[in-house]
Amino acid sequence: MPYESPTHRVERSLRATTGAKIVAGVDEVGRGAWAGPVTVCAAITGLRRPPAGLTDSKLIPEPRRSELAEELIKWVNAYSLGHATPEEIDEYGMTAALRLAAVRALDGLPERPDAVILDGKHDYLGAPWRVRTVIKGDQSCVAVAAASVIAKVRRDALMVELALEHEEFAFQDNAGYPSPVHKAALEKRGPTPHHRLSWAYMDALTRWKHLKRNRSEPAEQIGLF
Repeated sequence: MPYESPTHRVERSLRATTGAKIVAGVDEVGRGAWAGPVTVCAAITGLRRPPAGLTDSKLIPEPRRSELAEELIKWVNAYSLGHATPEEIDEYGMTAALRLAAVRALDGLPERPDAVILDGKHDYLGAPWRVRTVIKGDQSCVAVAAASVIAKVRRDALMVELALEHEEFAFQDNAGYPSPVHKAALEKRGPTPHHRLSWAYMDALTRWKHLKRNRSEPAEQIGLF
């Protein structure tokens, strides 16, 4: 399916209107999974021409996505990954967990960005970060698209490692997202230490729903917002 290549338009706009010199693109993966972390990548690309075929990671088939991620890691000026664990997702909720992972990614960059382009319409970062949200930014913005691909490939690799510990769940195929195999394994084995126990899927697990967790601390009380 044809698609338009991402550009530096938003980054140029931020530089022109705010004086930002360092602009990071930020994207997440794993938000809708039942198991595994939510992973955020922050990437600084400058205004150079990106590798061919760059777009939203979900539109790039394997193995090209993995090949492109390796190209991007060498091409970007800098990148960093941040994760929020299933326990943190259960404790604080997804919005707070996303912010936690994003701040970890941004703090891991060698230089603090002057501005951040965030994929989507919701600013889950907030102050003190200067944020520009862009719907479908992973398709239209070079830095966000680069972050999208790196985040997806790195989280998928992490889930492949977890699959070695929990073969019946087929994490290497579903990356912790809902699938028939994943659901059958949950019903038979119950959740692993890598599952999000506060999520609604737990209600359908008759044998295991007693393990469901309720969020105990509002995000505001732990200084995340």
